Amino acid sequence: MPRFSVIVPAYQVQAYLHECMASVLEQSFTDLELIAVDDCSPDACGAIIDEFAAADPRVRAVHLKENVGLGRARNAGMRYATGDYLIFLDGDDTLTPDALRAIADRVKETGDPDVLVYDYARTFWSGETVRNIQAGQLTEDAPAPFRLDDRPGLLKVLMVVWNKAYRREFIAGEGFAFPPGYYEDTPWTSPVLMAAETIATLDRVCVHYRQRRRGNILGTVSGRHFDIFDQYDRVFAHLDAHPELAHWRPVLFHRMVDHLSAVFLKRDRLPRGSRALFLRKARAHYVRYRVRAADVPSDNRLRHALVRLGSHRAYRATWAAVRLKRGVARLTGALARTLRTAALRLHYRLQLRLPVRADQAVFASHGGRGHGCNPGALESAFRTYAPDVRTAWIARPEFHHTIPTATRRLTPGTAAYWTALARSKYLVNNADFDRRLVKRPGQVLVQTQYGTPLKHMGLDLQERPAAARGTDFTELLRDADRWDYCLSANRHSTLVWERVFPSGYTTLEYGQPRNDVFQQASSADVARLRENLGIPEGAVAVLYAPTHRDYRRGQRTALDLERVLRQLGPRFVLLARAHHAYGAPLARSGGRLIDVSDHPSVESLCLASDALITDYSSLMFDYAGLDRPIVIHADDWEAYEAARGTYFDLRAFPPGAVARSEDELIDIFATGHWRGSRSTQLRSAFRDRFCPYDDGHAAERVVRHVVLGEASGLPAVVPLAARNPARSAADQSVTAPLATVPTPAGQAPCL
Repeated sequence: MPRFSVIVPAYQVQAYLHECMASVLEQSFTDLELIAVDDCSPDACGAIIDEFAAADPRVRAVHLKENVGLGRARNAGMRYATGDYLIFLDGDDTLTPDALRAIADRVKETGDPDVLVYDYARTFWSGETVRNIQAGQLTEDAPAPFRLDDRPGLLKVLMVVWNKAYRREFIAGEGFAFPPGYYEDTPWTSPVLMAAETIATLDRVCVHYRQRRRGNILGTVSGRHFDIFDQYDRVFAHLDAHPELAHWRPVLFHRMVDHLSAVFLKRDRLPRGSRALFLRKARAHYVRYRVRAADVPSDNRLRHALVRLGSHRAYRATWAAVRLKRGVARLTGALARTLRTAALRLHYRLQLRLPVRADQAVFASHGGRGHGCNPGALESAFRTYAPDVRTAWIARPEFHHTIPTATRRLTPGTAAYWTALARSKYLVNNADFDRRLVKRPGQVLVQTQYGTPLKHMGLDLQERPAAARGTDFTELLRDADRWDYCLSANRHSTLVWERVFPSGYTTLEYGQPRNDVFQQASSADVARLRENLGIPEGAVAVLYAPTHRDYRRGQRTALDLERVLRQLGPRFVLLARAHHAYGAPLARSGGRLIDVSDHPSVESLCLASDALITDYSSLMFDYAGLDRPIVIHADDWEAYEAARGTYFDLRAFPPGAVARSEDELIDIFATGHWRGSRSTQLRSAFRDRFCPYDDGHAAERVVRHVVLGEASGLPAVVPLAARNPARSAADQSVTAPLATVPTPAGQAPCL
């Protein structure tokens, strides 16, 4: 008996059905059966189902002799189901990778609940993916399993059948089945949740809900949309048959009103000439099921008025008044913004006429993010070596908590922000300042960059449209013309920066200031950082930090992180960090998998870890300064090289072992090559080339040169052999290849 029975009804979805069924059969969790129901579809759905059934014994093809609709097709699929749990998936939607494994793990963890509710994301034909706005209701922090009375907010989540897994014996015991007609999910979802003795949640996107441009059944003009009235009759009949559920009546009444008004207001549903009849029936349902004591939420009063009055004319008059009020508010707001902008421009022009203040410096990083990177290290060095210079940091309000208390906080676009840009002598950034910045005589602009370049940068992107993405190269050069200094970590960086940002600045080949902490941190600092991250004592912490892909729209998770962890064994902990460009976590934290995408300091994460797995991220150049193991996972090198371009072949000159697949990566750890002699030799050569100045004094050299004017007599560079970077916490405890890591059969180590 399989763990899951996945039921897929199919009707006129031939363009999407192959992707749908493949998303099920290609899951890493394989204990399943796929029941595909051909609802007498006039297109090729039946043939596609038969092809899958012939190729995979887990697929059962069910062909109906007549078209019965989505609900009854699901009922037909349930009759053949033998799995512990039922999962429904529409023929134009897909499961996300590893969704079934996550569902199986959560079901086991919560003691086989009657219903498990998981999350979904809408995927649009344009390529955009948007997660469910009610995802907060699926938190796993609360006790589980539970009953609906304990978490009533679950009813705010879209009431559909395909975002839940149902224990089959529970469904059969309660006698639940889908009714005929449109909106068949309505009389199923709420009664099922109310009847469930045990419910659990999974805070993970498991379904991609396709938003078709055209052709969606509910987005088709049809008289079948009147079926919604019968469906709500069934919902309230269920409540009448179960008096103990009477306290849910106000909630379901409000949902009904919202649902009826939504159907009416969408122009692509009701046939011409039927809208007045629909409103009359809606008003009758409002009167029939109204709960007198139910308060109407303020944001839904207009919708309630539409259904309660049953008059489209009255609704349009009310809506016109609301639109007028909103229009006046928008006009007033626009006028206020225009006046504010004009006032700020005038303020900036006045500030530009006042003297530059030699005792002030302003810093920024990554377009308004928090204190960190090279500007962060320099800001701290300013306070140490040039204490007479007052420092300020530009960041959006949500990042103000990362700024040291001794540093002034500036919010972009405020009067204080423009004052600082106009009057501060020192301007330090790793990206571009505001395009409206006027570089004044006497001001000094330091461009720190944010790493050693592997991928093409600056003017080299002119031939890489996928990576350039509309870059204004004229503006890029105009910005470089404002630089007085550009920091460089090594000769390779110097040659690249001066070629791709050609201008009259001075290159300071002093090392990466942000890496100073690697030479300055103590063992106690490392232990504290690991404790704050929740890394168990004695564990081997591996930081996984992939870079972004120019040839893809969204975030790409190249590794099955949970599988990698299982293969590595119980001694390993994986710290997963997404590239900041995506603005979303890389993984769901749980157990030995910790997502650290929101952590403010990547340097702290490097110190806390014992090894790094990356692909083409510049973080490898920084991490090499720590002299800790680095493993490269280069599974798409050719595609990355074609889209972005690189300055050298990383596979030919890597900082450690190179894996071209997930199994090769696991094998590198299984055999100990991740920290073996060959990897050590590769890392040593890499450090020689790219870390010549990262000795802990880079920031000091920059401040002494730029601020104190000490062009000569700067701190001498400490030779690589004489440096003592912070030691890995597991450096002494791990002295041999870890026997707990199994070797994948048939795989050889790849160096």
